[in-house]
Formats: sequence, structure tokens, C-alpha cells
Amino acid sequence: MQTEVTIKVEGMSCGGCVRNVTGVLQALPGVAAAEVSLEAGEARVRFDAGAVSLAQLRQAVEDAGFDCPA
Repeated sequence: MQTEVTIKVEGMSCGGCVRNVTGVLQALPGVAAAEVSLEAGEARVRFDAGAVSLAQLRQAVEDAGFDCPA
């Protein structure tokens, strides 16, 4: 079952940051799409909740060096 969530992402300052966050999210199994906005400071992610959890999405962003406040 596909779920869509918007995650706040803090610490992005350029297009490279956006590509980095997009890449780590899309690399997770179960992620169908990730749209990251530098201006909005957020990532919209469509994923299979049976394959990956919201906590895992947040952890991937944090592991990439960005903050992901709840």
C-alpha cells in the first residue's frame, strides 16, 4: 500500500543538498518517489509502508547530515 508523507528537512543550503537528500531517500527499498524542495525545506515521499517506515526515512535523512524535526 502506497503512503505519502511530507518530512521537514533542515540544513539544506543548495541544489547539491537537495540531490543528496533525494538520493538517500530513493535508495531505500520501498520508496517509489521523493520530491525534495530547498525553498520549502521539506521532502515529499511516496513509499510502501510495508517495506520501509517513516522512522527509517527520517533516519536516512539524518544519516546524510541533515536535521529531520518531528
